[in-house]
Amino acid sequence: MKGTKAVALALAGLGLMFTSGCDRHNKKEVFYLISVNSSMGYWQTLASGFNKAAADYKVTARVVGTENYDPQGELAELQKAVAAKPGGILVQASDAAVLKPGIDAAIAAGIPVITVDSDAENSRRMYFIGTNNLEAGRLGGRHLAQKLGGKGNVVFYSFMGQPNIDDRLQGFRDSLSTHPGINIVEVVDVKADKNAAFDRTQQFMALTGPKKIDAFVSLEATSGKIVADAVKRANGSDRFVMGWDISQDTLDEIKAGTIEATIAQKPFTMGYIGLKALDEVFHNPPAQLGKDNAVDSFSHYPEFVDTGTSLVDKNNVDAYIAAAAVK
Repeated sequence: MKGTKAVALALAGLGLMFTSGCDRHNKKEVFYLISVNSSMGYWQTLASGFNKAAADYKVTARVVGTENYDPQGELAELQKAVAAKPGGILVQASDAAVLKPGIDAAIAAGIPVITVDSDAENSRRMYFIGTNNLEAGRLGGRHLAQKLGGKGNVVFYSFMGQPNIDDRLQGFRDSLSTHPGINIVEVVDVKADKNAAFDRTQQFMALTGPKKIDAFVSLEATSGKIVADAVKRANGSDRFVMGWDISQDTLDEIKAGTIEATIAQKPFTMGYIGLKALDEVFHNPPAQLGKDNAVDSFSHYPEFVDTGTSLVDKNNVDAYIAAAAVK
C-alpha cells in the first residue's frame, strides 16, 4: 500500500507539473514584432507566423512598424514598445546604426530583444533569427553564373545600407569573383520605390552592343515582378531576371518564364520561432540579459538561428505553388 500511495503521489505531482506548465501563459504577456515595409507580403507572412505562435501559446502579439522603408519611424515604434514594457521584442534591423540605440535601451530596461530577418550584430540584442544571407547570395550567384555561361553584364536592385541585403550582394560578388567575364554594371538603390526600379530597367533595356544588360537581379522582394514587367515590355526575351522571396506574383512569373529563378526564405518560420524564443527568455530569464553570447562558449543561447533558403526555378516551382495554396 505504501508503494501504491507513493506512485499515486508521484503521478499527482507530475500531473500538477504539466498543468502548471500549460497554465504559465496568459494574455497579459505581450510580445512585439517591429519592422519596416509592413505592407509587403513577405512581412505579412512573417507576422502571421508570429501571430500563430502567440495563438498557440495564448499570449498577446503586437505587430507594429512602418508601411514603407523608414528606419527612423521604426526606431520610434521600438521606443514606444520599450515604454510599454512588454515581455520581449522581435525587431528587424532595417538600418543597424539607426536601430542600435533603441535595441540597447530595451536590453538595459530588462526587455529581451531578438533581431529577425536583418541583424544588428553590434548591438546588445540576444541573437539573430533569419537567413544566412551571405550563403543565400552565393547560391544565387552560382545559378547566375551558370545561366550566363560565365560572361555578361548584370544589374542588381537593392536597399543599400540594410545589413541583410548588403550580405546578399556580397554573396553574389563572392560567387561571381571566379568569373571575370561577368561585369556588375550598377547596383540600383530602390528603397522600395517600384517606379524607380521600373524606370531604371527601361533605361537599361535601351543599351545595346557591349553595354547590353544580360541579367537583372533583385535582392529584395519588391522589385522582381516590376523589373520582369519592364523587361517583358521591352521584348527582352534574350535577357533574364532573378527575384527574391516567393510572393505569388514571383512564383507565377517563374511559371510563365519571365522570371528565371528566385531565392526562397522562410519568413513564417522566422516569426513563429521568434515569438517562441522570446517566450522562453521571458519565462526563464538569464542572469545577465545583455551578455555577449558570441564570446560565451557556455551560453544557453545561439548567436544565429538559420531558418533556411532554397533556389526556386521552373524545375520545382510547382511544389512551392502547391504549398502556398494550402498554407
